[in-house]
Amino acid sequence: MFILFLPENPMIWILVVGVIFLLFGGSKLPQLAKALGQSKRSFKEGLQESEEKELEKTRVEIPAENKSPSLESIDDEALFAEAHRRARLQGSEDKR
Repeated sequence: MFILFLPENPMIWILVVGVIFLLFGGSKLPQLAKALGQSKRSFKEGLQESEEKELEKTRVEIPAENKSPSLESIDDEALFAEAHRRARLQGSEDKR
């Protein structure tokens, strides 16, 4: 009896799919899949926005009186963060 409920058993997956089909019906399944896809996409966009906000916090502002600061005056983490931010911005512009 316990063999039926092992995750490796394909019969359990058939039962789960059958129950989902009975609960939602054939016409509701595409809408459910679409809603799941939109939720996944908005979750990824939220993660991306939070990463961009973190990069904005670590972004180095160049002083107005010193247009070309030497690289020795900027720490490595700030340089990597700025390069990562610019690469992400360029990648998002290429996708459009």
